Amino acid sequence: MALILTFLGKGGTGRSTIAVAAAKQLAGQGKRVLFATQDPTPAIDLLLETPLTADPQPVAGSFQGNFQAMKLYSTTLLERSWEEVKKLEAQYLRSPFFKAVYGQELGVLPGMDNALALNAVREYEKSGSYDVIVYDGTGDLAMLRVLGMPETLSWYIRRFRQVFADSDLGKTISPFVQPIAGAVLNVNWTSGDIFNQPAAAQVNNLLEEGRNAVADPNRVIAYLVTNDDPGAVATAQYLWGSAQQVGLTVGGVLLNQAQSGESVETTFAPLTVRSIPNREGDWQSVMSALPDFTQATNAPRPIRIDTAERKVYLFLPGFDKKQVKLTQYGPEVTIEAGDQRRNIFLPPQLSGKPVSGAKFQDGYLIISF
Repeated sequence: MALILTFLGKGGTGRSTIAVAAAKQLAGQGKRVLFATQDPTPAIDLLLETPLTADPQPVAGSFQGNFQAMKLYSTTLLERSWEEVKKLEAQYLRSPFFKAVYGQELGVLPGMDNALALNAVREYEKSGSYDVIVYDGTGDLAMLRVLGMPETLSWYIRRFRQVFADSDLGKTISPFVQPIAGAVLNVNWTSGDIFNQPAAAQVNNLLEEGRNAVADPNRVIAYLVTNDDPGAVATAQYLWGSAQQVGLTVGGVLLNQAQSGESVETTFAPLTVRSIPNREGDWQSVMSALPDFTQATNAPRPIRIDTAERKVYLFLPGFDKKQVKLTQYGPEVTIEAGDQRRNIFLPPQLSGKPVSGAKFQDGYLIISF
């Protein structure tokens, strides 16, 4: 199981440079490191002094062969993912209809880049070949939405499964689903519930695995990167709060090339702020200034549920109570902060119980039941 380390912040604050330094630091500690970047330009090749391709390449330097790097080209990833889709289709359908469509002719639609990149990172993490994967992504809200996709899709399945089951349409067609599906699918149809079939179970397991990974700071962790520009600081603060909405733990702040960090430390308390010096040819000064990434588990967790107190604690830094909206429809609670929504999947002790109160205190939204 590899640690996935990524960085959030405004463009131009040095995210990629710090990501490279982090990868070098971890490789120098003897860890097997994969550096995966979404930057298609030659900039990263120059920083690593290694020409990168769509497959992992050994990085030049004295890393004893345990440091590899690659570029996450969307077109290449789309071709590979499409082949997997066709294999699944052939597995479940008697007459596949995607077989005449080829990955090489597919275009990359807006929003696909981050999803394809993170799916590739997931596959490399599952390979067992690496201890750490440093993911040099876009570091913005779009990337956070993709990290939160497993939880969001899980909610859609839970919600619409029940809506469909309770609808007149669902009740009407249920007796006919099994014989029709049996004629179309290669697998045995054991019941009329489409959400309990093997393919659906496989999807649910994948989503649950993704949710658990993002919520575990020992598996996925992010750091904020900023300089002392007010716009960069405000962006990092906003991304900090948005990361909590997808369940992602932020381990600390890396203040890059700043004159003074006093005001920044106050802004991001209780996170630890580390000042990063200019890189002047030698990477050692930057690497030495980086934190111990294994200590990120000490950072505030995005959510804590106390069933004894009948309370849910949501850490939402960077937002005030005017920017946070709480609604309850049915057994779950929806939290809106900034441009992010999160549906809280409550334990049985609290599920279905009405909210009795809520307050915003020290960056936490505290919900009582």
